[in-house]
Amino acid sequence: MQTIADRLGVSRMTVSNAFSRPDQLSAELREKVLATAKAMGYVGPDPVARALARGKAGTVGVLLTDSVSDAFTDEVATGFLAALTTELAPTGTALTLLTSVTEGDVIPARDLALDGAVVYSCRPDSEARRWLSRRRLPMVLVDQDPVEGVACVNVADRDGARAAAEHLLELGHRRIGIVTFGGEPDSGISSHPEHERMAGWTEALDAAGVTPDVEVVRDHGDAEAEEAAGRLLDRPDRPTGILCFSDLLALGVVRAAGARGLAVPRDLSVVGFDDSPAASRLDPPLTTVRQDVAAKGQAAAAALVAELDALEDGVGAEGGRTPWAPHLRLPTALVVRESTAPPPAAGGTDA
Repeated sequence: MQTIADRLGVSRMTVSNAFSRPDQLSAELREKVLATAKAMGYVGPDPVARALARGKAGTVGVLLTDSVSDAFTDEVATGFLAALTTELAPTGTALTLLTSVTEGDVIPARDLALDGAVVYSCRPDSEARRWLSRRRLPMVLVDQDPVEGVACVNVADRDGARAAAEHLLELGHRRIGIVTFGGEPDSGISSHPEHERMAGWTEALDAAGVTPDVEVVRDHGDAEAEEAAGRLLDRPDRPTGILCFSDLLALGVVRAAGARGLAVPRDLSVVGFDDSPAASRLDPPLTTVRQDVAAKGQAAAAALVAELDALEDGVGAEGGRTPWAPHLRLPTALVVRESTAPPPAAGGTDA
């Protein structure tokens, strides 16, 4: 940096500003500095040294319970991460994906340099989440139980699930199954979306005097959902409608029906949740509950940037908590497509 400054007859600070504070220089001077640096093979200030000088890592962690590879097979998760990345890009902040999985002595949530964290798709008992809290990092919870003083972004899971169940009831279904996601059997621990969606379904069904048959899967993929749906459909009094925790689980249910010669929706109505891109690609297109994943990612990013700005301004976000931290609940909406119809006994179609 000093060599470049000497060659141009400017200060070393001018060279530094050309890379990190371009608004401090004229466009002509900055271009001259960058051109000289390029000719001399200098790529700019060392990122590690710059982070030490600023006291900032320039990255925030996104905590996922499952493996990172699992997140990239879920179109809802990838949509959320894309929105989060896009919203943070203008701030120069990068994402580091964290999981609860530890290898040897390495605990990413404890050991990696981070300015803040977004806790997303994470089990409530996650040790990684506890490490982030112990580090007193600014934090935003997404799809988690709200915590006082911590910014939180959820969707109206209960309202959406209730609307899905009411839709089947209005069509005349009374034998209804549920295929939902859950953690360890008998642990008594459920994530915020798991708890809220089950509460919404059962509120509507209880009011109608309907007791659902419930199958809980431990994997978000459609393969285990297909097995769970098979257990429901192999019963003598098989359900005429099935409510699913996600569109991905609904795909497994549709496959299980097809494997048994059952047509959707003539013999079985299926309702998903999320309105992922896969919902409209299914045959028939899936009735589902829409959540705005992009808006969720944007809201989480905005809340985290506000926390980081407050910390930089000296207001502080001690322990990831601020007294003004927002708790947002984004709306959901039922989207009726072609995977639902009246049950056979109520005059279903021959489609």
